[in-house]
Amino acid sequence: METLLKNLGAILVLLGVVCLAVYFFGVQKNGLLVAGLVLEVAGVFAHIFLNKRLS
Repeated sequence: METLLKNLGAILVLLGVVCLAVYFFGVQKNGLLVAGLVLEVAGVFAHIFLNKRLS
């Protein structure tokens, strides 16, 4: 479970990239841009805080 928490930030960033790629190559909806932004920012902060706390 600890390894999943350590990788949670990277997983969130990758999900944000997927949302932005879907927006770019397919559906042009603003909701995808917002979801991508939220996932990217949450992923970066989760990576910083979780790795600092678990180390």
